[in-house]
Amino acid sequence: MAPKVLISDQISPAAVKIFTDRGIDVTYEPELGKDKDKLAAVIGQFDGLAIRSASKVTDKIIAAAGNLKVIGRAGIGVDNVDIPAATAKGIIVMNTPFGNSITTAEHAIAMLFAVARQIPAADVSTQAGKWEKNRFMGVELTSKTLGIIGCGNIGSIVADRALGLKMKVIAFDPFLSVERALDLGVEKVDLDTLFARADFITLHTPLTEKTKNVIDAAAIEKMKDGVYIVNCARGGLVDEVALRAALDSGKVAGAAFDVFTVEPAKENVLFGAKNLVCTPHLGAATSEAQENVALQVAEQIADYLLTGAVTNALNMPSISAEEAPKLVPFVKLAEQLGSFAGQLTETSLKAVRIEFIGAVAGMNVKALTSAALAGLFRPLLQDVNMVSAPVIARERGIVVDEVRREQQGTHESLVKLTVVTDRQERSVAGTVFSDGKPRLTQIKGINMDAELAPHMLYVTNEDKPGFIGALGTTLGTAGVNIATFNLGRLAQGQDAICLVEVDGPIPAEVLATIGNLPLVRQVKELTF
Repeated sequence: MAPKVLISDQISPAAVKIFTDRGIDVTYEPELGKDKDKLAAVIGQFDGLAIRSASKVTDKIIAAAGNLKVIGRAGIGVDNVDIPAATAKGIIVMNTPFGNSITTAEHAIAMLFAVARQIPAADVSTQAGKWEKNRFMGVELTSKTLGIIGCGNIGSIVADRALGLKMKVIAFDPFLSVERALDLGVEKVDLDTLFARADFITLHTPLTEKTKNVIDAAAIEKMKDGVYIVNCARGGLVDEVALRAALDSGKVAGAAFDVFTVEPAKENVLFGAKNLVCTPHLGAATSEAQENVALQVAEQIADYLLTGAVTNALNMPSISAEEAPKLVPFVKLAEQLGSFAGQLTETSLKAVRIEFIGAVAGMNVKALTSAALAGLFRPLLQDVNMVSAPVIARERGIVVDEVRREQQGTHESLVKLTVVTDRQERSVAGTVFSDGKPRLTQIKGINMDAELAPHMLYVTNEDKPGFIGALGTTLGTAGVNIATFNLGRLAQGQDAICLVEVDGPIPAEVLATIGNLPLVRQVKELTF
């Protein structure tokens, strides 16, 4: 029987043709995704689901999807898909991360021009017959400094276009190497320097806990008087209340926004501000971009349903059916090692070295490297997946070395990840035991034996009597239950590590209390 695919959003008809040409039974219901109840009622009939942003694939929808094997999002953002619920049910979630990059970058450039020359307001005035030529005094882009926050795929395209306009481009991106910045023709700077020097600021970074309100009142205070701010990336990167106050005061001369904290943005604190240009999330809204992502997602879903090939998956590595039984546990290990290192990395990455020792060296290490990089980048770049992670590394000039070695030590297979930053090298190693579960075996040269869990407390300390008791007492007093307690040290009285599994999130005040304990050098909550 032919696989069945449902398209529940508005997608190019070319996608429908791809499915039918490949012998897949496709149902095109472009309005269905707006009705959660109707979608839940029919989803159980289908093997594949192709969507854009209107369909909300919640845990309720996934629970009703008895036959669903793959969800394909035509576009990059998957905020409308409950990925953990899909993963738990064995449903692959795919996206098309690079299909609309040029379109989004071009929209940001268009918004730069629009706000610099007050084009929307001048258009309204002129069509009203006012001819207010002296009212709309603009500013040139030539020779001005453009500050780019996030210089990845889209940000680098914006930089290229801005350089063509004879702007000076500076960029802040923790993953951008100095060498890659030179290749792009931009100057890498820290965030405060960007705020101080930029005449125009444009954002091209995902929304994460670290980037939320990256431009707030304190940041605006550091900027030049008369700065212009453009956001075509994600709502929530800019504190809209603070920006409105700055527009009203004149501190910010103008702003152009394509995205908002709450969408659809029927009301917003920014609306009505002077020299504000707004568009309804049009970054990817060109016929070329829509066609590209529709074709890509249809091909990816069809490939998986017909051949088992996995492309651009956010919760599944690119692995063939023959490799899967042995490789999958090591993919999980590699991703956990990357996530462990990524959550502890605060400064710019320069290089990543991944050593495959013993039997694992004979496996498909490209998949393992991609998994490690995805885990490493995900704390800052939430949309990253195993396919896009190597591209992101190349774009930012991060050197990635794969090393294969014969068996050393007691473990049949060992994977060791070393991260090189501006300040230090940090390494973490692990293996897969006979039960198929990944284990950490070494952190920063200190031997361990720890299985990672959803919530972990990581503490580095000086090895002296009384510390373990103080840590346990602090957690117990705060009502934080300990599931497992893993210890390691270099030698008596030297550097030591505690890796503690707890039953849930650790309150910030508890982390602060632990950080103030005698002998503590670093404390961090890690999630997996």
